[in-house]
Amino acid sequence: MNAIRHHGGGLRRKIWIAFIVQVAAISFATVLGVYGASAVLKHLLIQRALTDEAAHFWERHATEPAAEAPDTFNMMGYLLAPDASDDVLPDSLRGLHPGYHSLSRAQGGSLVLVDRKPAGTLVLVFKQDQVDALAFWFGVVPLILVLLLIYLVAWATYRVSRRAVSPVIWLANVVEKWDPKRPDADALDPRNLPLDVEGETLVLAKSLHGFASRIERFVEREGDFTRDASHELRTPMTVIRMACDLLLADGALDAHATRSVKRIQAATRDMMALVEAFLILAREGDTGLPDEDFLVNEIVRDEVEKARPLLLDKPVQLDLDEPAAFALHAPPRVLSVLLGNLLRNACLYTERGTITVRVLPGELLIQDTGIGIGADQLARVFDPFYRVQRDRNDGHGIGLNIVRRLSERFGWPVSLESEPGKGTIARIRFPEHDRLEGDAPSVSAGCN
Repeated sequence: MNAIRHHGGGLRRKIWIAFIVQVAAISFATVLGVYGASAVLKHLLIQRALTDEAAHFWERHATEPAAEAPDTFNMMGYLLAPDASDDVLPDSLRGLHPGYHSLSRAQGGSLVLVDRKPAGTLVLVFKQDQVDALAFWFGVVPLILVLLLIYLVAWATYRVSRRAVSPVIWLANVVEKWDPKRPDADALDPRNLPLDVEGETLVLAKSLHGFASRIERFVEREGDFTRDASHELRTPMTVIRMACDLLLADGALDAHATRSVKRIQAATRDMMALVEAFLILAREGDTGLPDEDFLVNEIVRDEVEKARPLLLDKPVQLDLDEPAAFALHAPPRVLSVLLGNLLRNACLYTERGTITVRVLPGELLIQDTGIGIGADQLARVFDPFYRVQRDRNDGHGIGLNIVRRLSERFGWPVSLESEPGKGTIARIRFPEHDRLEGDAPSVSAGCN
């Protein structure tokens, strides 16, 4: 659900930014175009007007030698005799060679044409005020009108686009409020959809409604299965375990039968631990177990005692070292399952030597002197149904996979260090723990 957080504001903001960028680009292009048109007006059209006016004057001068230079609202002309000095001209017009000239603001800011003929020199001046007026009316005013039109069209388009994406935003808001474990599909029922939800959004809403309905039914079936399996699987295992305890306590069995009953007892214990782990993992995102404040050392001691019967027929010493003590706020049964799987794995692959469980500040270590694991096998030990020694009938190949899944679920990283022939070290770290004052006593006991 976090992937769509702030979707509404984000989508609207992206559309708004896109329109702003588009309007800015169009406005820049329009201003540039109008500026270019103004330059064309100023430097080409006015030059053409001056050229045509000069040609017309010389034609008239050929028939009327006494014709005076043009003097109109937009233009003023000066006619110099062939041998006359330009002293009669204004200071800004003196010394100009034939051709076009654009005077600066200090010089009057006019456009000037100097046209020299055998009959004399004609100086035409197009007044700057008129140039500015023409640039304004043919440049700035159209620019303002075009920009206003662009802004109005862009705003209208933005409003239409926003209304078009509103159903998508509404749909995202509904999905964001869903509980991942129990999504509420009622809001996406076709009878409850807003009127503007149509087209592809309607198809998506109907698909999500069907998906949420299936998820809801699946969660309900999963809950029923977990509840029923918890009862149906634990009851026969408890009966078998109690029967084994009674047979062993009776003392009437011979050595062979006693070993068989103990094997049944150990297998039952493993099966109950396996069922416990599966029931915890079956609840996706929720173990169904309450969090408690508990001392890790107590759980470790219990699991060590449970593991001792696994070593009765082996020359292996099981030690418990507690140089530290710390507490956790979590379901204690989860730690029991996780630690129990690691301990059973160590007991299974250790034929002689020692297995040591250490409680260190914020972590647990299970160190054995077993067969060890090669580097290529170590990379696969957490895979389901993978076993280091496939010729052994002990184990199911899923203990370490359960350990990995539980560690990831609760944020308790598990790592393995191993070397063939030298044993394995399993390490469980608890990033969030409460350290207690004082050290717990060390316990060491052998099972030979």
